[in-house]
Amino acid sequence: MSTTTSHPPESGGPAEGARSGRLIRNEATTEIPVHLLFRDDPRPAPVPLRPAVVARRQGTGEQPRLRRPAAARPAPVVEVDPELVERPARVLPGAAGVFAGACGAAGCLVTSWWAGVLAPLAAVPASPGAGLGAAQWAAYAGAGALGLFGLGGLARGRNGRAWVLGLFGRYRGTVRRTGLMWVNPLLLRRRVDVRLRHWRSEPMPAADRNGVPLTVVTLVVWRVRDTARAALAVDDHETYLRECVEAALARVPVGMPGGGPGAAEAAGEALTRLVAQDTAPVGLEVFSVRPARVEYAPEVAAAMHRRRIAALDAEQRAHVLTSVVDSVEDTVTRLTTRGLVELDDYDRKILVRDLTVAFCAGRGEAGT
Repeated sequence: MSTTTSHPPESGGPAEGARSGRLIRNEATTEIPVHLLFRDDPRPAPVPLRPAVVARRQGTGEQPRLRRPAAARPAPVVEVDPELVERPARVLPGAAGVFAGACGAAGCLVTSWWAGVLAPLAAVPASPGAGLGAAQWAAYAGAGALGLFGLGGLARGRNGRAWVLGLFGRYRGTVRRTGLMWVNPLLLRRRVDVRLRHWRSEPMPAADRNGVPLTVVTLVVWRVRDTARAALAVDDHETYLRECVEAALARVPVGMPGGGPGAAEAAGEALTRLVAQDTAPVGLEVFSVRPARVEYAPEVAAAMHRRRIAALDAEQRAHVLTSVVDSVEDTVTRLTTRGLVELDDYDRKILVRDLTVAFCAGRGEAGT
């Protein structure tokens, strides 16, 4: 006989209504009807229910929720304008600019002769021209513009220097050539140093593995790999490099010299990897970031110095005590084994005490 049919409903309603109203309620489980737990059918039909178990609460005895392992999120990628990729700019040999400038100067001379201005100044035959008119002024303008355009575009390229060219705010290319060349004088030129450079930073804040504040001076070996991004992706790529080094020092613990074999090399490799990853999107190539000098911060320098002196003093005392004990033991052993003295326990203790005092006094005088 079913349990649900043996007890009539107390409210006087039908049994089905009471049966549907009886629920096991719990704020951490799904609602389950009571009559589904006590059935007369030996083979009850499966009832589709959602999982009833959620996160475990302290002291409830509930099972933990089955959670899927969270997928590893990829590292954020710094996106830069795809058009900011270094490409060679169009330039002409310097001879073209010199030729244009010479043609402009010659045009001005011919126009002056044509207008009759050159005859009083030099021994040349007079021109049948009628003075300075509209045609002469137009010739002057054309020849002068040609000369200025040709001579104004002359530039000299040097090793280790590059020019980033732009026109009306758009990137037009990079010039890495050396020697005399002609560049469009209407283009805005921005010089970039592309040589391999060493940068020694000023003292920067850092911390060791225990959180003790430090000041670190780093030595960075770097160069500009993509001039377009270095000049246009950030306001100042040197300032950006310094900020990246500061951010890496905030994430990587740096130890004091002598902290352990390979500790400085590991910190340098971690700093190099982080700085190279942060500066790559702006066209910088970092080869090495090494701590050159590591010191305690001024606010903890005195305390850490006293602590270090105390540690060295304790180490020295332990070394001295070990040496004294070994010396006393060796002396007593030699005296007894060679039969020079016969000592009982009391005499042995007295001898050990006297030898220890004597050796300690001798060590102290030698140390002073």
